Amino acid sequence: MRAETITRKPRNRRRIAVVTVALSMLLAMALPLTGYIAHDAGMAWAQSDDAAEEAANPRAEYWRAVREGQDGYSAVPGAEAGVLVQNGGENWRSLRDGPLKFFGGSLLIAVLIAIIGKHLAMGKDRLDSPTGRKMTRWSGFDRALHWYVGISFIILSITGLSLQFGRALLIPLLGKEGFAAWAQLAKPVHDYLALPFLVGFTLMLLIWIPRNILRSHDFAWLRSLGGMIRKDHPQAGFMNGGEKIFFWILFFGGVALMVSGFYLLFPNLGWERETMQLSHIVHSASGVFLIAISLGHIYLGSVGVEGVLEGMVSGEVDEAFAKQHHNLWYDEVKGIAPPDKSSAAPDVSGATPTT
Repeated sequence: MRAETITRKPRNRRRIAVVTVALSMLLAMALPLTGYIAHDAGMAWAQSDDAAEEAANPRAEYWRAVREGQDGYSAVPGAEAGVLVQNGGENWRSLRDGPLKFFGGSLLIAVLIAIIGKHLAMGKDRLDSPTGRKMTRWSGFDRALHWYVGISFIILSITGLSLQFGRALLIPLLGKEGFAAWAQLAKPVHDYLALPFLVGFTLMLLIWIPRNILRSHDFAWLRSLGGMIRKDHPQAGFMNGGEKIFFWILFFGGVALMVSGFYLLFPNLGWERETMQLSHIVHSASGVFLIAISLGHIYLGSVGVEGVLEGMVSGEVDEAFAKQHHNLWYDEVKGIAPPDKSSAAPDVSGATPTT
């Protein structure tokens, strides 16, 4: 009995020693972690105290209301005069100085590259065999209205693009003082020319609607890109398919441009700032898009296609131009019956042949 008792005591001592060492190591690893727990608990307590203090702080409540755009008191009359901070302004600025400038500028550059590439690769679209015999295409009123709107649009485009991209493009060229002087001139010119342009542009669109109704042969013209794909001259009336598409882009884009411009031109009529910010984005985007499309129109009407500029300057075109680019209109003026009356409905022109 005594021998067994003596043997068990050393075993119990070893077990106690092992357990003690294990507990010591566990506590040695666990105790430092209590610092993190205390720290987190303290931070949570401090944050709850700060939140409670902020909730009870009238200044914090005041500036929270200001950032949310809530109305306060102001002795200045006018719409939203009591709004000290409107967060939409920052969103408008980010959109204007970011995507709008990048994509708008990229579009203009891409169109210029496409025009130069087309001209270098294909050259000018010349008349096959000029006859010297003339046909009246544009009346004096049409030409005066076209040049009035066109010149006004170019001036508005130059001044508008200067205000939109001037800080990035013109300041490095003119310097800050030079750009400031130009901007002080460009802004009033842009504003005061807007209403006369609006009158002429609206009149031109309304008068030319009948000439630009799309017909079946216009879709064939568009499918061949005016003969660029099939290397021939598809049928066209007084206005071809491309000119009609350009007209309707001008129509809907011009409506967006003019309506948004009206809001910007008369800010004191009581518009809210959100309305003004949206109007500016729409005005800038539609303006840049119409300028890009008009670059192609200017190219084709000046050096791209022989005979177009002559018609808009003198009002008359060569018979070869009419046959080559507007054969259905030529047949109508000459009294030649179209081969397919269902697909060759005459366009409204009012033109008369001359020799």
